[in-house]
Amino acid sequence: NTSDAALRGRLDAVRANPASLAEKERSALLLALAPTLESFVGELFGISGEIKSLAARHTELLPLFEAKRNFVQRKAINKIKAEEAAGFDIAAIQAALEVALGGPVSEMLFATKVEAWLKEEAAHAEQLGLAAKYAAWAYHTPAGKARHKSGVVFKAPHKLDPEHLVHIETVDHSGAPAYRMPTHEWRHREGFALTDHGMDLEKAADQAFYCIKCHNQGKDSCSTGLREKTGEFKKSVFGVTLNGCPLSERISEMNVLKEEGVPLGALAIVTVDNPMAAGTGHRICNDCMKSCVFQKQEPVDIPQIETRTLKDVLELPWGFEIYSLLTRWNPLNFERPLPKASTGYKVLVVGLGPAGFTLAHHLMNDGHTVVGVDGLKIEPLDPSLSGVDALGNRVAFRPVRDVNELYESLDNRVLAGFGGVAEYGITVRWNKNYLKLLRLLIERRSEFSMFGGVRFGGGITIDSAFDLGFDHVALCMGAGRPTVIPMKHGLARGVRQASDFLMALQLTGAAKADSVANLQLRLPVVVIGGGLTAIDTATESLAYYPIQVEKFLKRYEALVAEKGEAEVTASWTAEEREVASEFIAHARMIRKEREKAKAEGRSPNLAGLINEWGGVTLAYRRRLIDSPSYTLNHEEVAKALEEGILFAENLTPHEVEVDRHGHAEALQLKRADGQVVTFPARSILVAAGTQPNTVLAREDEHNMRLDGKYFQ
Repeated sequence: NTSDAALRGRLDAVRANPASLAEKERSALLLALAPTLESFVGELFGISGEIKSLAARHTELLPLFEAKRNFVQRKAINKIKAEEAAGFDIAAIQAALEVALGGPVSEMLFATKVEAWLKEEAAHAEQLGLAAKYAAWAYHTPAGKARHKSGVVFKAPHKLDPEHLVHIETVDHSGAPAYRMPTHEWRHREGFALTDHGMDLEKAADQAFYCIKCHNQGKDSCSTGLREKTGEFKKSVFGVTLNGCPLSERISEMNVLKEEGVPLGALAIVTVDNPMAAGTGHRICNDCMKSCVFQKQEPVDIPQIETRTLKDVLELPWGFEIYSLLTRWNPLNFERPLPKASTGYKVLVVGLGPAGFTLAHHLMNDGHTVVGVDGLKIEPLDPSLSGVDALGNRVAFRPVRDVNELYESLDNRVLAGFGGVAEYGITVRWNKNYLKLLRLLIERRSEFSMFGGVRFGGGITIDSAFDLGFDHVALCMGAGRPTVIPMKHGLARGVRQASDFLMALQLTGAAKADSVANLQLRLPVVVIGGGLTAIDTATESLAYYPIQVEKFLKRYEALVAEKGEAEVTASWTAEEREVASEFIAHARMIRKEREKAKAEGRSPNLAGLINEWGGVTLAYRRRLIDSPSYTLNHEEVAKALEEGILFAENLTPHEVEVDRHGHAEALQLKRADGQVVTFPARSILVAAGTQPNTVLAREDEHNMRLDGKYFQ
């Protein structure tokens, strides 16, 4: 764009010598270029009008955030305390305020009127007094919070108490104290549909406005890490190193553009350092939040802003194609605005999880040819989308105008095998449709080929890879064997590794209501561990149980109707009769609850029923606040407890008690004082951590060596 010669000159100069630019100057240039890039892409795709409409939606929200900061926080809730607000005659205040507003109280009307009154404060003292009282009531009182639950104006960051980041109550669980979320705060979950759609634009923009944009002072710790005066990274009260975003994503600059209504420019900023943004963000990573400059109050919810930024562009016409383009051609990437020319090098990437597909992208942008292999069978996509037919031949693909045509219901989504832990490990708290987007980003490229069902070390070895002409082999093989807990009867039926349970649940299709696959899970469930895998295992077992028993009842009733009960049950063993009776009884109670809930116009209380039958309990050897899930991402703990899960702390597994059939029926756990408590447990899922996948070193000692538990 030659309309701004000075800007063009600055861009040409930095491209000639990217290292010459100081960080503050780089930030300023990025922010100056972003609107021009947005305008150009709008013209390129013929959607300038749609981009302007999206930008307008951003700027229309600004009065909400300005009134919140300038009036609600500074003049209302800080001056009027909760005790005073609780005594207000809110009906009279609201009636008088609505006369002043000229209509019913809405957040936007409140914000625009207050901002206007503040310009002539003395003349509108009475109106501002009413507004302050209403704001204090809305912020401080339970009734006010409930009325404005979905809004942003009457909310403010709270001070953090590191030891009480999750709202819990203590209950007795088989003679031991356990934590749970108060039952009135439980969240209904149904099956394996997406459980968290993330923030809408209003809430995400509110978070962007909350950010103080400290890149100009070189204090954008969310990106670069929070440091001591010595230059070392600070640690949280839990000992977690606060080193900021692992990708050094320019978060502050993204927030500036999001707040100012440059949505496509904000995504362009993100993709400079994080082109695989569909695989990060909300419910995936939060190192940035932990390192936010706000350490004593709620941090900026950066992952929500990042994911909303991506969604806003994806929802535009040609949104996916725009995102795809920005991962390859990005003028804001001064060092590599375009993929480099072919180097002639060929790289074999082993493993197509997050590490593998991200590495493949960067290798191609550096000019190399990449072949990716994975041990899982990878299902082909529609050739008109991927540009690759079932035989691996390149064919023409069609651009995607509406990203929704790429999406499937997560309840019925076909597992394609691509994505490693993002496919079979991470639960539906994250939109797994993004895996298809990530796959298309690399699979469409002519420099890339992909083969599933290939076990490295078996079908192909290091030596044979080099014989085939590869110049380099990159191992992206993820986690290996799980940690086995030494306890009596640790291999009894009903005891299994959490990683095995999650993989089987996803890859067999057992989680689908119409699948013939079966994965037996009995209640009560005890999950051993305190990490994020333990959290995911607990939530997924809770979600799977109703599906399992309802499938069982449906098939049982169909067979009985066809063959009669006697013939259906004739070959059942005593144990099978016991399990079947349990499943049928529970399924009928669920059916009854569904019918009752439908008649009453509410969601069925499945979590309540499951807890009556023993529920799902997390048992951890240390305190809740010491657990990796709490110290790394307490939001995941809160979300799990919202589903009705219990957390029992300071308990070490000791022995599995078995029934007359050799199946687990209880778990003995030791307290720190040596006393033993016993939890009923028909299913025991062990999530005690994993070791790096170094099996190759045992199979190929000639090429591979270990340094402790890692490859040399």
